[in-house]
Amino acid sequence: MAEHDWVSERFAEHQSRLRAVAYRILGSPGEAEDAVQEAWLRVSRADTGEIENPAGWLTTVVARVCLNMLESRRARREESAGALPPEPTAPVTGRQDPEDEALLADSVGVALMVVLDRLTPAERLAFVLHDVFAVSFGEIGTVLGRSPAASRQLASRARRRVRTASDETDAARSPKREVIAAFLAAARNGDFEALLELLDPDAVVGEVRGGQAVAAFFSGRAEAARLALVDGVPSAVWSHRGEAKAVFTFSFGDGKITRIDIDTDPESLRGREIAFLSAKVSEV
Repeated sequence: MAEHDWVSERFAEHQSRLRAVAYRILGSPGEAEDAVQEAWLRVSRADTGEIENPAGWLTTVVARVCLNMLESRRARREESAGALPPEPTAPVTGRQDPEDEALLADSVGVALMVVLDRLTPAERLAFVLHDVFAVSFGEIGTVLGRSPAASRQLASRARRRVRTASDETDAARSPKREVIAAFLAAARNGDFEALLELLDPDAVVGEVRGGQAVAAFFSGRAEAARLALVDGVPSAVWSHRGEAKAVFTFSFGDGKITRIDIDTDPESLRGREIAFLSAKVSEV
């Protein structure tokens, strides 16, 4: 009974942090709560006689549960992102110290959750545990069944992918996206005046020079062009039957379009990374 009480006290002491770990790894408040409950069932039956670091031990147990859930989710081909995860609203029982509260608050970055969904389960776990919660690669290796060096490589690879995806997310929110979206809408609608507002007076497209000429060139055209990130940069893409046929790259000056380059070379297009975006433009 004394041993069970010790485990119960340690679990309650670290529960908010465990929930933060589970939420950051899984990206779902409901699944995080399930993971913490499953972890409690495991630790309540475990032999705790030789445990010297309760916080590390409990984190390892929760991480193993989360890894199993991620792998199961992947095996079922479920999309973990879906709608953006909401902020967790379930109250945390027991006392929370400022450090635990900070960890929980830091664990609910919605934008990062979307990025993490691009990682493999092992990459995601290694990155989150090390970069967010400062868990050693030795402990991470224990969870993953890999060496500390292999765990370090997983975290490093994940970090690069997170950085790239984060840059793309920033690019998708940039003012350039809004200008390009407005340009495409004006071109489709044949709104000559709106095109002029978006174009620099000296704008250039190939041999076509001057804002008036460029506006006339695009007015009523570009019906099939879609807003996209091309190699992480806001652009426009015309595709046919799912294959990119032309990429429109925009240059800007003082918030206006100064140049539009059109790439139709099949070899060049095959080497580009294209991610289509919503064409919604914010109201001003």
